[in-house]
Amino acid sequence: QVQLVESGGGLVQARGSLRLSCAASGSIFSIAAMGWYRQAPGKQRELVAVISSGGSKTYADSVKGRFTISRDNAKNTVYLQMNSLKPEDTAVYYCWRAGPAWGQGTQVTVSA
Repeated sequence: QVQLVESGGGLVQARGSLRLSCAASGSIFSIAAMGWYRQAPGKQRELVAVISSGGSKTYADSVKGRFTISRDNAKNTVYLQMNSLKPEDTAVYYCWRAGPAWGQGTQVTVSA
């Protein structure tokens, strides 16, 4: 099994920045796609950004130009740099790895 542990969430003012990290451990035998989803209260979980094993990146339209996903394969870690945050970015952010595996989630709250 693969375990994912997120860190870096918190409370930030609008237009501020946060950086999320997600470290994978356990039965990892190959590089796999990883990414971030989020779920706001009363809403469905939605894709934020995904990075393939080859480094290709996909973003939700709502975060393009503000968020950047990256990965360090040597550390089995994926990052999400979030800039120009908006109150509507408030949600629990979940790390995902193809398999699939999910992290426990980290809260991001953006105040107006």
